[in-house]
Amino acid sequence: MEDKSIAIIGAGFAGLSAGIYAQMNGYQSQIYEMGDLPGGLCTAWKRKGYTIDGCIHWLVGSSPNSGMYRFWQEVGVAQGRQFVNAEQFVRAEGPDGRVFTVYCDVDKLEKHMLELSPQDADLTRQFIQGVRLGITFDQAQPTTSDSVLQRTLKGLKFGLLMASKGKMMQDLMRTTTLDFTNRFKDPLIRRTLQEMWLPEFSIFFVLFTLAYLNNQNAGYPIGGSLPMSLAMEKRYKSLGGQVHYRSKVEKIVVENDRAVGIRLVDGSEVRAGRVISAADGHTTIFKMLDGKYADEKVREPYEKWPIFPPLLFVGLGVNRRFDDVPQTVSGMSYMLRQPTEIADAVRDSMPVHIFNQDPTLAPEGKTSVVVMLPSKYDYWKALAEDKASYEEKKDQVARTIVTLLEQRFPGIGEQVEMVDVATPLTFERYTGNWQGTFEGWLITPQNAHMVMKPMSQTLPGLENFYQCGQWVEPGGGLPTGVMSGRRLVQALCKADGAKFTTSVG
Repeated sequence: MEDKSIAIIGAGFAGLSAGIYAQMNGYQSQIYEMGDLPGGLCTAWKRKGYTIDGCIHWLVGSSPNSGMYRFWQEVGVAQGRQFVNAEQFVRAEGPDGRVFTVYCDVDKLEKHMLELSPQDADLTRQFIQGVRLGITFDQAQPTTSDSVLQRTLKGLKFGLLMASKGKMMQDLMRTTTLDFTNRFKDPLIRRTLQEMWLPEFSIFFVLFTLAYLNNQNAGYPIGGSLPMSLAMEKRYKSLGGQVHYRSKVEKIVVENDRAVGIRLVDGSEVRAGRVISAADGHTTIFKMLDGKYADEKVREPYEKWPIFPPLLFVGLGVNRRFDDVPQTVSGMSYMLRQPTEIADAVRDSMPVHIFNQDPTLAPEGKTSVVVMLPSKYDYWKALAEDKASYEEKKDQVARTIVTLLEQRFPGIGEQVEMVDVATPLTFERYTGNWQGTFEGWLITPQNAHMVMKPMSQTLPGLENFYQCGQWVEPGGGLPTGVMSGRRLVQALCKADGAKFTTSVG
């Protein structure tokens, strides 16, 4: 193709990834972003000296021994990044004083579960067997440091695994987290495993997450989300790419069923040989393109597939350390003394993520804390029709959360220096994401096969237009965002008869 210009919509991980690989391969790309920062959902914000991290808990591919690590090097994220591998994934404190700790070490986890609930021994071993399967698959992935012989041997091992364990994988993919965990007799184990992920989520990917953690291949990056996004922006610009912030795209310009550019909300147009949307899928297909290229297959996910539920996201700045609380990957939870209404739902437990593993998020001697609760978009949308009611509800949520934290951390009310409440509408306003969701499609038994056979990155009947990111990658997440942009540019190179090349910055 002679015109190698590309207009990319969205400067999240997928958009930046597409831009980075496009620049590596001789395309001239420009990114148009509605906000004023890179990263999209991988972001953070400051309040009264505290940083509230809105995204990262762990990053798959953080180990230099991982095949994914090379991708993080290519996009500029891995360089100079310090990763912390906590010993505990989550910690759940039951009403009877018992504690269930989901250890990252699989041997320690198995021993703990068997001691905690001998009556669930058979199911525990089945659960652990699934984690060990994931460990083996992760370790079988080739890395750039492997010799040709090592890569060949790993390829053979991977093929044998697929042949011998393929049926087991398929069975796990077709089983929801709820169906699997409901078989546990112990209420604390059952409840904890169900609260770690959503009930519709395929148990296969739960087990593989624990496998990555065991392999120390899902570490937390010190500094959190925004520094990673800024690093990708820096990498993109170093390759000659340009990012235009506060440049919201209103329409994709189409002539004779061919995408030829974009139109911004200020009415200006930018012409390009190709257009890539790494923005919200629903907005892209049904607003930017007016639904003209959405056949039944394209519409099906938006009409039938479940999305990750939007979040009620409460960040707190606390004037104390939490050295007495074990560091965890994804937080802790405790039972409330009595069920309590928080916004649109009655809750009987409180999940708390204490960022005591990252001193950069708070002033010295202080700690950034986050409470995340699933919350209905429609509830907040209706409430927002009256701005005063919307703001009062947010204030009420803040007061309630602080009061409930007192049950586990007496005296914390006087130590809280900052509370910031973000609703699903907040996420929608800043990222454009449909219904304020944070990761697009849930991986369920209905769409789990898409992980092995990805969704199409094109739309029927429309030339020179492509999508990348979480709306064409069930399960979403930062690794799939980067791989989605990479996969797309590989396809462009193939279509143009060029060799796809990469480099490490």
